Amino acid sequence: MAAALVREAGQLALLMRMAGLEAEQKTSVSDVVTAADRAAEAYVLEQLRRCRPEDGILGEEGASVQGTSGRTWVIDPVDGTYNFLHGSTYWCSAIALKDSRDVLLGAVFQPEEDKLWVGGQDRPATLNGEVLTSFSDDGGRRNATAVAELGAATYIHPSWLMDPMCAMPWHAAATSAASLRMLGSGSCDLGRVADGQLGCWFQHSCPEWDWLPGKAIVLAAGGAVDTVRINGLEWFIAGGTTAVRQLRAALESGSVG
Repeated sequence: MAAALVREAGQLALLMRMAGLEAEQKTSVSDVVTAADRAAEAYVLEQLRRCRPEDGILGEEGASVQGTSGRTWVIDPVDGTYNFLHGSTYWCSAIALKDSRDVLLGAVFQPEEDKLWVGGQDRPATLNGEVLTSFSDDGGRRNATAVAELGAATYIHPSWLMDPMCAMPWHAAATSAASLRMLGSGSCDLGRVADGQLGCWFQHSCPEWDWLPGKAIVLAAGGAVDTVRINGLEWFIAGGTTAVRQLRAALESGSVG
């Protein structure tokens, strides 16, 4: 069901973009929302209320349903809206199912590249139905690879680079990697960490809809995740076991006090 919902939400958003869209600014010129974001979330909300009436729902564009089952669906109808609005293919629809303890399942669909990642606690990570094995290939070497040998994906808004409390940890982590990628969709990035196209990933202040779908898939693929609070900001990390540990240490080296 999660796979079907992200497929349908992503295709709806793509069709609406083809028909023409305008954007509204949220917190900055790069933080925008479109009618496609709202329509895709409304569609997923309707289907979940019909199929899973006892579950809670939380959506980036305002969906909020208090459930009774102890489980909650977390919806990101269009992750990478700035990319989406400007014609890039690097955006997706994402969904996660969580309970009071942790995330149970994640699904991410990138419509224009026809990539569907799914994975969770009771389901191996897959890309278009093929089980992902990059973390277990070569005897699990990827989990032992140092961050200095890996490409790291990340995101930081330019305004945050003017704040030393954020910029110092970010700079320490960024300069620890072999190369750096900033592509504009955290869920697309995390899917690629799970399948091996990206080595590792880190970002601060991620809301649940930007973190939980990809977190579930990375864990299901055999990777590692972590969070750490530094200088008042929460940082989120994913990749192989060694890279995650080293990224955390690099971020902590930028701590003040």
